Amino acid sequence: MKDWLRKHPEVRTIRVAAADLNGQARGKRIPARFADKAVSDGTRFPFSVLNLDIWGEDIDDSPLVFEQGDQDGVLRPTERGFMPMPWLEAPTALLPIWMFHENGQPYEGDPRQALAAVVARYKARGLTPVCAMELEFFLIDDSGKKMQVPASPRSGKRRKAAETLSIRALDAFDSFFTDLYDACEAMDIPADTSTSETGLGQFEVNLMHCDDALRAADDAWLFKMLVKGLARRHGFAASFMAKPYPEYSGSGLHTHFSILDKNGANIFDCGGPKGTALMRHAVAGCLAAMADSTLLFAPHGNSYARLVPDAHAPVAICWGYENRTAAVRIPSGSTSARRIEHRVAGGDVNPYLMLAVILGAALNGIEDGVEPPDPISGNAYAQPGLAQIPTEWGAAIAAFENSTIMPRIFSRDLIRNYALTKRQEMHYLAELNPEEQLELYLDTV
Repeated sequence: MKDWLRKHPEVRTIRVAAADLNGQARGKRIPARFADKAVSDGTRFPFSVLNLDIWGEDIDDSPLVFEQGDQDGVLRPTERGFMPMPWLEAPTALLPIWMFHENGQPYEGDPRQALAAVVARYKARGLTPVCAMELEFFLIDDSGKKMQVPASPRSGKRRKAAETLSIRALDAFDSFFTDLYDACEAMDIPADTSTSETGLGQFEVNLMHCDDALRAADDAWLFKMLVKGLARRHGFAASFMAKPYPEYSGSGLHTHFSILDKNGANIFDCGGPKGTALMRHAVAGCLAAMADSTLLFAPHGNSYARLVPDAHAPVAICWGYENRTAAVRIPSGSTSARRIEHRVAGGDVNPYLMLAVILGAALNGIEDGVEPPDPISGNAYAQPGLAQIPTEWGAAIAAFENSTIMPRIFSRDLIRNYALTKRQEMHYLAELNPEEQLELYLDTV
């Protein structure tokens, strides 16, 4: 890690940063000449910093603050090491970090550590999840009183309609996307295909599959940070909020995953289109945990504006083959790439917690050997009798907090801390008018 800075003498400062429960980057700015100490000794800040609300405030009645004396944790570099921050003017490096106790034990309230614990469960069974994510976001001109799509740097015009899979829409912001892909290359983020989506100024970028779930979540977290920062350099905003425009579909973060055995074979591949019994068990686990884990897929007040029928976001707890109205989809294609697509999460999620609960729920299903209900065909929105995802924030908090499934995936402390965080946010968000709520979420999530 230290060699990276020596090879980049132009870097004047570094940022050390960890993801809090909301996926917000929390950390410090350090002059580059003192970076060696951050690598060798780590850095310190309170455990409570990874459990702040969306405004960055302490959680009322949190046991991490006054009850425990607001103790420090030790934050050490992740295996990712230094990387450039191309959205800043001055040459700067980012060092991702994660939190430990003084004795070296992982801090279970760190979302990255929570994902690591799930990955360790897979490793103990000789299994390796392979993950890929599709991230949707909006480009927004927020310089006036009303949000609108930015004017194209090429034509100066604003397209005021959805342009699904439009090459013209991509070309209109070619300078931004060129810089974005160059920055992804510099940060070693595996950005693949980009498309214009169904919302006003909405785009999607796919990240390539990866057989390291921690790295896949890192890529998503870093990508969100990069897109938002780089858009500001181009004179507009980028937002992953779930539903910035009521009249258009919101932004999702779809996750694809398969599982390899110790010999590198895909345990979902039966050589045919239906997949294996283990795939069905994984689907069953995801469906069983879906209601209780909705809070992680829809963590904010605005998230629930996306979870409505006929808006390209699932609301029924069901699965199907090649069916995008279902919450869990089995894509077609090569049997060797047989995989599960989980479609519930919004773009505003914490990628570490989202991936932890998806993979943890799937492994629960495999361990329990449970069978899912029959796959659906046709429009899931129009089918009566299907169990529904919680579509109200308070109900989702209660389901998460009282779940008997979540303690199989997360520590009870994380469950408690996250529920306290969301109850506090729900309380204070009710004091804001719609414009203030929009302003809050536009840049943060």
